[in-house]
Amino acid sequence: MTRTRLTASERQEQIVAAAITAFAQGGYAGTSTDQVARLAGVSQPYVIRIFGSKQELFLATVRQASLRIEALWRAAAEHEPTLAGLGHAYHELLAERDLLTVLLHGFAAGGDDPVLGDAVRACFGSQYDLVRELTGASAEETRDFFAMGMLLTVLGAMRVVGPDAVAQQSWMIDLLSTLPAEGDTAD
Repeated sequence: MTRTRLTASERQEQIVAAAITAFAQGGYAGTSTDQVARLAGVSQPYVIRIFGSKQELFLATVRQASLRIEALWRAAAEHEPTLAGLGHAYHELLAERDLLTVLLHGFAAGGDDPVLGDAVRACFGSQYDLVRELTGASAEETRDFFAMGMLLTVLGAMRVVGPDAVAQQSWMIDLLSTLPAEGDTAD
């Protein structure tokens, strides 16, 4: 059996995919490039050669997570360019808990690190602008859309919602009963 050699771009994607998993588990401060390298099946010096630093690797990871959301929304808008259409598409991401958790870690780390802060604000701003562009929603409607999305992100990270949700406690049932059903299409 012949092994095919990955291109530099494919190897970089492989490392970022491993980084999403590693950073989701340990956060920015609690994850080393060595952990990412082991998950990716490469050496730690190779990770540094490709990305330069842990910070740059984390930035690439957060950007990838943000681009994944934007791509999902663009695809959804081709069929239903409404906040409801984009919201339905976002529900798909609940299955990608690591992706959402990395974004939460990025938001948290961005408060203490100016470089990370600039990057996560740029990602969030890009998403905000994209939602307004795709849907024509007002600033208030977009704010409410993101507020609901952040709630779903946090609930997904805690496994309150999503494909492998934990057994629901009374507070979860109460809170979830206030959310629109996934099939609802009202904006």
